[in-house]
Amino acid sequence: MTEDELARVSGWMQAHVADFEGPLVAEKFAVGQSNPTYLLRAASGTYVLRRKPAGVLLKSAHAVDREFRVQAALAQTDVPVPKMLALCEDEAVLGVTFYVMSHVSGRNLVDPSLPGEVPETRAALMAEMARVLAAIHDVDLEAVGLADFGAPGDYYARQLGRWSKQYRASATEAQPGMDRLMSWLEENLPQEDGPRTLVHGDYRIDNMLFSENGPDCLAVLDWELSTVGHPFADLAGVIMQWQLPTGVDGRGLAGLDRAALGLPSDEGFIEMYCKNRRIEPPSNFGFYVAFAFFRMAAILQGVKKRALDGNAANPDKAMKLGAYVPQFAELGWEARKQYG
Repeated sequence: MTEDELARVSGWMQAHVADFEGPLVAEKFAVGQSNPTYLLRAASGTYVLRRKPAGVLLKSAHAVDREFRVQAALAQTDVPVPKMLALCEDEAVLGVTFYVMSHVSGRNLVDPSLPGEVPETRAALMAEMARVLAAIHDVDLEAVGLADFGAPGDYYARQLGRWSKQYRASATEAQPGMDRLMSWLEENLPQEDGPRTLVHGDYRIDNMLFSENGPDCLAVLDWELSTVGHPFADLAGVIMQWQLPTGVDGRGLAGLDRAALGLPSDEGFIEMYCKNRRIEPPSNFGFYVAFAFFRMAAILQGVKKRALDGNAANPDKAMKLGAYVPQFAELGWEARKQYG
């Protein structure tokens, strides 16, 4: 962020953020490929600014205004989120929409295998992850003013249409595996079965902040993809992530002896989640996981396209992530039958 931009943000915060006092210093977070995010330090404390990226953007992408709205609505619920302070839609300030929220100091656990933790702590953290996901899906949409946060109708039909269009708009080369997976998903859409809840859209352990001294979740972050829809989208997203390779790039659990590490099996996590929500385990879960792989592949393709167009927050990492699109398409194809 340039000195001129900092000055404009500081002036805007003086007018819109209670008790704000400059001067202002900004430090860009290294994480986050979608919406550039900054730690702001000021005389009055620390804040976080999250903004749309510059350049031409896909329609409905990078919806920081929706992030602000949903987190503000969740302030009085059991879902832990940072305090929303102010939303700026005046592009004269930064050239794009942005918002400022409180800074939550906590542990960000990037690797779901939780290296360095003892089995009991791993089990407690995963149980908390299941509890918070259930809390998201149990939010009373009418009570918090989010009943209109997503379009009515068949969630998966809408999502498949949306992400197919997004993928095709950002495609940079032929991907037969993606074409095959999209066709299968279209032919096997489940019947609308009723559940309509808040959906986070990218629920992973690295989008959470935990207490420094225990398993308590202090905040769920990155609500860009949130909407009202089918809760199994989030649940399948967790299971999808765990099928990936271990390490910084995959951030998965593939090949690990989960029982020895204190980590739940896929079925064990699903059971914990369902127990928290007092519902029966889902059937036909293969479709949901296959769709999760497809959607993530479409997102990664968009990340790659932004890198090629010069709009990525971290171009080198964006290109590396984009290279995983064929692998995600193949894993989605395999997941069709894996969960019945």
